[in-house]
Amino acid sequence: MCGRYASSRRPEDLAGVFEIEKWDPEETLEPDYNVAPTKEVHAVLDRPLKDADSPRPVRQLRRLKWGLVPSWAKTPEGGARMINARAETVHEKPSFRRAFAARRCILPADGYYEWVTGKDERDLEVEGRKKRPRKQPYFVLPADGSVFAMAGLYEFWRDRTLPDDHPQAWWVTCSVITTEAERTPLAVAPEEGPHSLAEIHPRMPLMLTPDRWDAWLDPARTDPDTLRDLLAPPPPGLMRAYPVSTAVSNVRNNGPELLKELEAPEEGTLF
Repeated sequence: MCGRYASSRRPEDLAGVFEIEKWDPEETLEPDYNVAPTKEVHAVLDRPLKDADSPRPVRQLRRLKWGLVPSWAKTPEGGARMINARAETVHEKPSFRRAFAARRCILPADGYYEWVTGKDERDLEVEGRKKRPRKQPYFVLPADGSVFAMAGLYEFWRDRTLPDDHPQAWWVTCSVITTEAERTPLAVAPEEGPHSLAEIHPRMPLMLTPDRWDAWLDPARTDPDTLRDLLAPPPPGLMRAYPVSTAVSNVRNNGPELLKELEAPEEGTLF
């Protein structure tokens, strides 16, 4: 995790929540209820404006491609495999450490999806039998309905096969930082199903609470040890989770109906 999430808030709303100073209406994205790797996503970042007289970092809402391509990569093909960076090792991994020191962002979401494998299917999977497991998706979101602010990294990659003035000469890509899933009880748990995030999946996106936003986005902060302090998990008891339709498992499906809470799981689970 994170491999799929929902992001439906309007740019105007995000601008108010994150105190954004600069965003281009022509670059904004339509609501996406099934964000998948390699898609373009909204990102909040602090960076000086291009060709500006002042070097002051400006808070911006930008479009980035989900799946980080390191600046030193020869080709962009590996980006789809770098959708996540582990909080425990992000400061030392060659693919992420430069971005961690200088290019951090927030990826705003409504919440994220995670899948729980049915008990019988999981047993077969453990035994090594070749059977595609059935999985029940859950939607995880802040219990108070606030923005789920995922800690992220972004990077620039230059396509040397294209001329400087080509619109696709530069790729700007991103990755979601993940951490160990909370084992404490959910603020709101389904009647039938998991009672903690760890019962859904061992990992979760690292959610940044508002008191950490400025420090995380500040490009002047480059000391890895200081930055790692910002990767502490949020306080427990802020999240809720509920089962949603298995339609979300198909990336071609996209609409607000994917967020509808089910009364019970469609697929049998461990619970």
